[in-house]
Amino acid sequence: MKPDLLLRPAPGGLYCPIGDFYIDPVRPVERALVTHGHSDHARSGHRSVLATRQTLDIMAIRYGEDFCGSAQAVAFGEKTVVGGVTVSFHPAGHVLGSAQIAVEKDGLRIVVSGDYKRRPDPTCAAYEPVPCDVFVTEATFGLPVFHHPDPVDEMKKLYGSLRQFPERTHMIGAYALGKAQRVIRLLRDTGFDEPVYIHGAMEKLCSYYVQQGIDLGDLQPATIVGRDKSQFRGAVVVGPSSAFAERWARRFVEPLPAFASGWMMVRQRARQAGVELPLVISDHCDWPELIATITELQPQEVWVTHGREEALVRWCELAGIRAKPLHLVGYEDEGD
Repeated sequence: MKPDLLLRPAPGGLYCPIGDFYIDPVRPVERALVTHGHSDHARSGHRSVLATRQTLDIMAIRYGEDFCGSAQAVAFGEKTVVGGVTVSFHPAGHVLGSAQIAVEKDGLRIVVSGDYKRRPDPTCAAYEPVPCDVFVTEATFGLPVFHHPDPVDEMKKLYGSLRQFPERTHMIGAYALGKAQRVIRLLRDTGFDEPVYIHGAMEKLCSYYVQQGIDLGDLQPATIVGRDKSQFRGAVVVGPSSAFAERWARRFVEPLPAFASGWMMVRQRARQAGVELPLVISDHCDWPELIATITELQPQEVWVTHGREEALVRWCELAGIRAKPLHLVGYEDEGD
């Protein structure tokens, strides 16, 4: 069977015509398989959704219990038949519940990675390589310039700033799902045992992570009672970066804006966002990790999507691997 008979790009996203389902569709469809809970992959309004239990729970938290007509949870490694096509979900290491989806029919296996990372992260199940004939990979940081540093070293930058500016409130911008919890856990794993103050938009997701056994330590709401700001001197506050431009942020003591993202490698992005302390912490693979993953899997063909597609396609061609860009639209970099 030719791969594009099993899975192909369509206006709604990656479509399996034999099984009549979409993977991470960008608009409401009859049957959706969802890799993880970020809003550019997990949208509400589908008639039925198949995903991991954690992804379904996260979608309910973000969109409400009625986010779809019907939902079915699948465990990692469990095989399910959908319209005559065998599908299975495997850890992607991106955020809690994130999965790669393997699609199999007549001896052909295509693995859709969704978003994935290879670095250790105790807030989610670690990436597992899945042998396949065709590997569909993201390329968010698919340029040779992207070499992400050790996240522990980035935390050392934060601690250096806390020592240098002990009176200022350090406000770390981070996406509410995945990045915020990873940053908080990095703080704990590198010895920070003070309270971490969180924006209200992160409370439900942080509570869910804790319910799932992820220890985030002492979390406190980032609210100011009356006019007393003293508790936030030298404190660490984690919140969505969008809130840092609002009146909410100006209530704190000389707020020092930081942002945790792989994009903080690009100085212009940091300057444009008014970030004083860029923390290069990514939940995606950098260029060496993308190359290492393809080399490890040795697929017959690679499809590249949502990112810097052309560079990775060119690398595959030079390595003797068939490759093509999918040019899918509707995927952003939430959770970078």
